[in-house]
Amino acid sequence: MELLLKKNVDKLGKVGDVVNVKKGYARNYLLPRGMAIYVTEGNLKQLEKARKKIEIELKEERVRLQGILEMISNAACRISAKANEEGRLFGSVTSAHIADLLKKQGISIEENMIKLESPIKECGEYRVEISLNSEMKTTCSVQIVNEEEGV
Repeated sequence: MELLLKKNVDKLGKVGDVVNVKKGYARNYLLPRGMAIYVTEGNLKQLEKARKKIEIELKEERVRLQGILEMISNAACRISAKANEEGRLFGSVTSAHIADLLKKQGISIEENMIKLESPIKECGEYRVEISLNSEMKTTCSVQIVNEEEGV
């Protein structure tokens, strides 16, 4: 099924691209979320007219996201958790924990933007990749300390 993208979609395309996707993906994900529309002559003309406006909005968004990237890079993420003497946690630190900590510091990001290979299960310092979109990525230093050592 051919669709015209109204928004950038990771691993699929950018605004204005005509993409070929499976019907279920289009019907259940792209169309209901307003990420794509059907390819028609009218929609192509309408998108072409709106393209300049969209490009200006994308530039503004890129500047805003660049500011967020700098804030994330400079953020001090320190999480205290219960751990045994060897430094193994009695649980794990997930992307949700990191997202909550960043929100408390005034940096609003979604937890799916934080790329952890697996939950963190030991005390120490970790470099965590945060991807705001397919083009804008940074790393954040996350320090996990034993709760008994203090904050």
